[in-house]
Amino acid sequence: MSDRIRVLILCTGNSARSQMAEGLLRHDGGEGFAVESAGIEPSFVRPEAIAVMREIGIDISNHRSKSIDEFAEQPFEWVITVCDNAKQNCPVAPGASRQIHWSLTDPAAVVWDVKTRLDAFREVRNELRERLSKFIATAKESTS
Repeated sequence: MSDRIRVLILCTGNSARSQMAEGLLRHDGGEGFAVESAGIEPSFVRPEAIAVMREIGIDISNHRSKSIDEFAEQPFEWVITVCDNAKQNCPVAPGASRQIHWSLTDPAAVVWDVKTRLDAFREVRNELRERLSKFIATAKESTS
């Protein structure tokens, strides 16, 4: 059995917020975490998410958008929903011991110019990193 804390991060499309959160938690949480992300209606990983993660030295270009169905039979210590739609459509996530919900703005919904759009992705990335930093400490404490 692994000592790693298993975490599933859910969003609607598994294209931006959950993908960035997966990359951040893998990077910042290190070997202590086994991280996956998925969506209710998977689509594709947004190029803007890849770009803003690359800015901070995290490569998510090899990520793919996955369905929650891929993880239906797998146990997770934590399930984190990062959008309201995912929380409403998965009020009880499969295989979850504990759940957290973070209502984050969808940066993909920003339709202005490229700079404004990238700024929206950066803002969500930074908020995710701040929340995940606190989560990492809490999750490690709860398993010790």
